[in-house]
Amino acid sequence: MDSAMLDDFPLPQPSGRSEIEIYRMWRIYNALLERKRRGAAVVNLLVGEPYFPPPSRAIAAAEAALRAGPIPYTEALGMRRVRQAIAGYYRRRHDLEIPAERIAVTVGSSSGFMLSFLAAFDAGQRVAVVEPSYPAYRGALRAVNLEPYRLGTDAASGFRPTAAMIEALPADIAGVVLASPANPTGTMLRRDDLAALYAASRRRGLWLIVDELYHGVTYGEPAETMLSQGPEAIVVNGFSKYWGMTGWRIGWLVLPERLVPRVEALSGSLQISAPTLSQLAAEAVLESDDEMNERVAVYGRNRARLLQALPRLGLDRIAPADGAFYLFCDVSAFTDDAESFCRRMLDETGVVVAPGDDFDTANGSHFVRFSFCVEPEVVDEAINRLSEWLPRQNRR
Repeated sequence: MDSAMLDDFPLPQPSGRSEIEIYRMWRIYNALLERKRRGAAVVNLLVGEPYFPPPSRAIAAAEAALRAGPIPYTEALGMRRVRQAIAGYYRRRHDLEIPAERIAVTVGSSSGFMLSFLAAFDAGQRVAVVEPSYPAYRGALRAVNLEPYRLGTDAASGFRPTAAMIEALPADIAGVVLASPANPTGTMLRRDDLAALYAASRRRGLWLIVDELYHGVTYGEPAETMLSQGPEAIVVNGFSKYWGMTGWRIGWLVLPERLVPRVEALSGSLQISAPTLSQLAAEAVLESDDEMNERVAVYGRNRARLLQALPRLGLDRIAPADGAFYLFCDVSAFTDDAESFCRRMLDETGVVVAPGDDFDTANGSHFVRFSFCVEPEVVDEAINRLSEWLPRQNRR
């Protein structure tokens, strides 16, 4: 048959589940790249990627492994020695005995969420997602035919979900996704908060999935883990934030025992195993607290600098920022269109921040997110430029 005649036949169509939102942040990022291509300066407070080089122990472990010979596949749940090292992390940091058998090593925390969603939920179920929150939760849920349900928080509650909110969820909700410390707000849940949320989820018979990726990046008391409340939460963590190993794509899950064989089977089919080289590097950095805490101290100074400067410029309503490396700022005095505000800021100052719409589907157009995991001089330059620009903006 002539290939031209094939044009008369219908084409297969993309799946409905792949029709997920593209973050507004990436549109801003593309504008940033275009500006850089033109040779214009950019002061980048957009993405949550630590600027430091890989931890020294990660480099040493990776070099040693490369010299030692082949880099093979590992067990689907990860190398046992790595899982044992993660269990040791919980012993040292949280005084918890977490069996290595309940730990799965994943291809970044993103893979951990996907494996959790597939193991815990059936297609078509509704899952509550605390907002403001990392937008990929919603995208990943939709990609596996699950329906995200917005569980909104606000400044009045310190952007913290409560047990009452869990109890009030519709009857058909199957689970809850939350984070502590949270992206974009930096809000951290205390032990009493965790206890109440865990108990409410157990009473409702809900899967509780907790993102603890920003543990270690806190500016006062250390973060508590939901695992302190019992074995029924699914905890997601990884090496991209505190340890700054973003491109190494390595994370982990701590699972209720009954989910372990489900995740093992899914992992073997979907990812075979996490990258061996990254597993060995991750094992090596788990006891690098001194080096990592020096980095967190830099973030802390950046945070303090912004918290001192931004209120003077009219951005005086800021989420708690107990942890992580973001400031979620209310810009409703200036705009009700955060994306346009961010584009204008980039065009007129070269400073780039993230629009809040990605993080909160109801109220995000009134917020922007500053990321401060950058060199201190970048923070200073952003403040200098915004000190000239923000006072000239019309207030609503």
